[in-house]
Amino acid sequence: MSTALRIAAYLRKYPAYAIGTVAAALVSTMLGLVYPRLTGVLIDDVIAKGQGDRLPWLVGLLLLVFLGRDGLNALRILLNNLFEQKVILDLRRDLYSAFQRLSTSWYDHRSSGDLLTRVSEDVMNMERMFIDGIEQGLIALLQLFGVGIILFRIDPLLAAWSLAPIPFLAAGALYYTLTAHPRYRVQRKASSAMNSLLMDHLQGMRQIKTYGWLEEGANRFEKVAQDVRTASLGIMKAWAFYSPSMAWFAAAGTCLVLWVGGRSVLDGEMAVGELVAFLLYVGMFYEPVGRLHSLNQLIQAGRAAGERVFAILDAEPEPGHITTSPLRALPPRKGSAREVIFKNIHFSYRTGREVLHGIDLQIPAGTSLALVGPTGAGKTTLATLVARFHDPTSGEVLLDGVPLPQFSLKDLRREVGVVTQEPFLFQATIRENLELGKPHATDVEIEKVLRAACALDFVLALADGWNSKVGERGVRLSAGERQRLSIARALLKDPPVLILDEATASVDTATEKQIQMALDHLLAGRTSIVVAHRLSTVRKADKIAVVDAGRILELGNHESLIRSGGLYAKLWSIQSEHADLHTIEELFTAQ
Repeated sequence: MSTALRIAAYLRKYPAYAIGTVAAALVSTMLGLVYPRLTGVLIDDVIAKGQGDRLPWLVGLLLLVFLGRDGLNALRILLNNLFEQKVILDLRRDLYSAFQRLSTSWYDHRSSGDLLTRVSEDVMNMERMFIDGIEQGLIALLQLFGVGIILFRIDPLLAAWSLAPIPFLAAGALYYTLTAHPRYRVQRKASSAMNSLLMDHLQGMRQIKTYGWLEEGANRFEKVAQDVRTASLGIMKAWAFYSPSMAWFAAAGTCLVLWVGGRSVLDGEMAVGELVAFLLYVGMFYEPVGRLHSLNQLIQAGRAAGERVFAILDAEPEPGHITTSPLRALPPRKGSAREVIFKNIHFSYRTGREVLHGIDLQIPAGTSLALVGPTGAGKTTLATLVARFHDPTSGEVLLDGVPLPQFSLKDLRREVGVVTQEPFLFQATIRENLELGKPHATDVEIEKVLRAACALDFVLALADGWNSKVGERGVRLSAGERQRLSIARALLKDPPVLILDEATASVDTATEKQIQMALDHLLAGRTSIVVAHRLSTVRKADKIAVVDAGRILELGNHESLIRSGGLYAKLWSIQSEHADLHTIEELFTAQ
């Protein structure tokens, strides 16, 4: 389907606004064509014949015609912009829904700033192409056609060669400019708030998906988008009254000139004729010519913008959002955890290079599996298959014996918690960030998880406690504090399956001890997959898998792997001999 037809589908939702806008524009244009004709009648039939008693009545009729024309223009602008803002809101809502449907890997290849531009600027350009383009283009063509016929009926030769400039009325421009700034400032502030929230949510889309916060996220976005709509309408309403008012005052000035000039003709000081009406029609003829040039530019910009917007709406959603088979409910839990099985897992990214090769693993409910290996071994990729951020190229992941695609994403992600190496905090309060795990949590629940995550002391030390703002991406907190809040959030969600992706990798040793204490609370009674950065953190795991180049080289607990004398035992020995070597990468390099 072409871009034009797809945009038209949004316009068809509001036929009353479309019909009202075009009707007001057509009638106002036709009223505008009356003015030169009435002027000619006034000059030829009233002034030339000395019928002074008819002069005020005809001038009054002209004023009413102008009032009708400019009043309809005011109505047209209001209807046009209400129409415009409704379509913009629909497009932005659909774009945000599309963002939630897209896979996390899709964002790895996109600039957030570019996405914001598509939502804010491209949407406006594409809808203006149709709403303004159709209306203004239709009116311009009608005016050109109608005035052209009139000109050639008056004088074909003069119509072919005569040109007349279009007068501009600048009275009031300075006043409007000075008073418009506060309105634009409000609009920019609202737009900035929307962009800030959207950037926040785009960067935190993994957390929104993991914690099942899709509906709440959409509601918050719609609120700020509504604020932009309201602020934009404030500007547009002012323009709706300013522009027609200035046009009407200009027309009234013309009427005054006619009044005075009419008296001058009656007094024998001026010549009159069809030339006056002709010159007026010439002015009306050239005005839409410039408008059509602008419309062409508008259409080209709108077409390019539409392609960019629909590229997002047409992007392939993440696996699980669209399914042709009926979904089943999650089976009842066996205790507080669930069993996870990886069965002959192969996985390739879009580059085509296979990064996982025939992985078979079983993680009984309530046990922990640690994945150790060098960077790029496939540890994180394997772990995140459980939350269906990706689907395996072949093989399957099972939860309590059932393949993951048989569950809805919402139900599945309610069962899976994720704590990453770089925890994401939204630009909100600590409490609002924690409630991502459980909306409307009580104070008792908040305090309980903060204490379990070893975070209560530093939170209560803040000026507003857990109602303190954390800044963009949690910038007002240290890395360790952000990580402990991330753990508290996962505790509040209370998932039966937990993924820890190098949760202590980016903190110092002292902070690591605090985080490790918090993790002990978090892991208790859950099925967990721990992507390890330091061997010392996985010693207690029920199973340890040594992964390299997408394959499992060794599997067992710490003691059995040490006894086997394989790669894990060598790495452990190197770490014991060289206390300064902490990370898996360093150990692999040293061995």
